Amino acid sequence: MGGVIGIVDAGLGNIGSIQNMLRRLDVPCIVASDPIQLGKAAALILPGVGSFDKGMGAIRQLGLVEFLGAQRAAGTAILGICLGMQLMCRGSEEGDEEGLGWLDAAVIKFRPDDGQHLRVPHMGWNDVRCVRSSPLLDNSEMNRFYFVHSYHLSCQRSEDVVGLTAYGHEFASVVQNGSIYGVQFHPEKSHRFGMRLLERFVQLAVGR
Repeated sequence: MGGVIGIVDAGLGNIGSIQNMLRRLDVPCIVASDPIQLGKAAALILPGVGSFDKGMGAIRQLGLVEFLGAQRAAGTAILGICLGMQLMCRGSEEGDEEGLGWLDAAVIKFRPDDGQHLRVPHMGWNDVRCVRSSPLLDNSEMNRFYFVHSYHLSCQRSEDVVGLTAYGHEFASVVQNGSIYGVQFHPEKSHRFGMRLLERFVQLAVGR
């Protein structure tokens, strides 16, 4: 199973859409919540929608916090999607749970009262501006993705930020720290742009 992508099933949604994208790319994948099964995969995708505390509670209850930490330490490529990326941070204004702490970042809420009359959640298509090189994005191409979120990352380390998106102000929408990758948008809902990003992740993770 060396070329298999493992999709972490913590009951946090959108798994079927990710599976469909990977099938269209002819990439084998497994969906599992069991660390033993997931440990057979060459790379992992941690998807998620919903609240921060619910997400952390789910992966903790399944015994995945320790497993994911060990995979990260081993250099396994892990892609967090939306809430999955937020769980990689220290914590969130949305709740009280501690995050995985892989990124020196906090998750904060968009402020609709900041004078710009923002609608929250941020929902719909938006652009990602590359600010440093990453195998996930091509700075010479349009990078446009579908977003649905009320919270976003505030990164302390600028070197972790790969892409920025403007919604009232610019926020980190793509991050990378070693073999850890995160995207605030939903590639599985972003048509050809999302498919290309997932294809890039598979290429860097398993050399396909």
